[in-house]
Amino acid sequence: MNIGTSMKDNEQLFRQRFQNCSDIQFRELTIKGGSKLLLIYVDGMIDTDVMTTNVLKPLIYEGLPQGVGTIDSLAELCELGLFAVMQNRKLTDDVEIVDAVLKGQAAIMAEDSSCALLLDCTKFETRGIEESSNEAALRGSRESFTEQLRTNTMMLRRIIPSPELKMESAQVGRLTKTNVVISYIEGLANDSVVNEIRSRIHRIKLDAILESSYIEESIEDTHFSPFPQMVITERPDIVSAGLMHGKIAVFTDGTPNVILVPMSFWDGLQAPDDFYERFLFASMNRWIRYIFAAFSILFPSIYIALTNYHPEMVPPKLMLSITGLRESSPFPTIIEIFLMEFMFEGLREAGIRLPKQIGPLVSIVGALVIGEAAVRAGIISAPIVIVVSAAGISSFVIPKYRFSFPFRMLRFPLLVLSGLFGLFGIALGIIAMFIHLINLTPFGTPYLAPVTPTIPGRIKHILLRWPRKLASANPPNNGADRA
Repeated sequence: MNIGTSMKDNEQLFRQRFQNCSDIQFRELTIKGGSKLLLIYVDGMIDTDVMTTNVLKPLIYEGLPQGVGTIDSLAELCELGLFAVMQNRKLTDDVEIVDAVLKGQAAIMAEDSSCALLLDCTKFETRGIEESSNEAALRGSRESFTEQLRTNTMMLRRIIPSPELKMESAQVGRLTKTNVVISYIEGLANDSVVNEIRSRIHRIKLDAILESSYIEESIEDTHFSPFPQMVITERPDIVSAGLMHGKIAVFTDGTPNVILVPMSFWDGLQAPDDFYERFLFASMNRWIRYIFAAFSILFPSIYIALTNYHPEMVPPKLMLSITGLRESSPFPTIIEIFLMEFMFEGLREAGIRLPKQIGPLVSIVGALVIGEAAVRAGIISAPIVIVVSAAGISSFVIPKYRFSFPFRMLRFPLLVLSGLFGLFGIALGIIAMFIHLINLTPFGTPYLAPVTPTIPGRIKHILLRWPRKLASANPPNNGADRA
């Protein structure tokens, strides 16, 4: 609905709209010449110095520019350049004016004027650019994204100053009206994937978008897969590298976590240092990660299968030692491992939730004191502590924390299968897991590509971090191993 020409009626209208909103400020001003103005803004969301210097002072003390006439020409002030230092626009719809004020703009209305002048003098208290705490790297940039959307897009634009880098804005969330930016490099990103992401984001019908995880859950293909289908990162260098590999980034206002799509299984096992260290060390570290990732999910179940069903596959001396250490334990092996796994997961969760000063202490006390006490009391045998600890520590080798979740979660059904059927049960579990991974195609991209479906020219980039000169001669994906 368009606002009227009476300033009093307009003030009453907006006071009703902002009823019981104590942070909304209504200020009536008398400018030079005697005309009245009404200023509406959210207290704490505007830069008062800029407002005073560039708006109030010229209007109150200096008056309107010569030739403007009476204040009813307020809507044309922006065209005359009076507020040239700020972005300004005029609106007539009350709903749009309310939305603009709640986003941090200041609205100015005048008598006999049926529009409002919106001034962009927004200022929020924000966190500065800091080092990433979740994605450590020995080399490379120390910068990480912040909660400010425009700061994040600025950091990306600074790395890729090219007009081919596109940034499309959208607004989602009925109540929060959260700003979202879809970023991609034209010519490298798949147009059909860009259109699909754009379409899915515009179809989101949630009341609130408080974090990028809301976007992630709303646009992902398979909700019940334990494997993440999108990379979540707070490092600008990872986002820029992903864009140059043809991926699409989704920025969400209010969070430093940026979504990268589509994701493959191998993306979860790559670390920033893969692209910053010399290729021999990077390739060796990549293989260490592959081995320990498999070790973290399989070691406890293989231990159960070998000790319970296939002891002939264990060296006799080692088997005798394990049997001797287990004599005092009152529980079967599978129960012992389940107890220790639950205890390990509980300690891990407690270490994350507790304050930084206490978290490491709880982990040390839990791992050393409780583990040692349980063994001495005969509740748990010593080999079980070694097996569970080794598997748990191996999961920390996975560079992306979210990607370690499926390895921890799938360890439990494999334990049950190995406890019931031995190595045959483990084989069944692995086959089921691979069938799921092969059929997982987030945004139409096979999750296990380029291994299956096999793309011979790109498999070598999964196995090794290829030297850059050779990589540029044989590009892995749309000509970009440019990280």
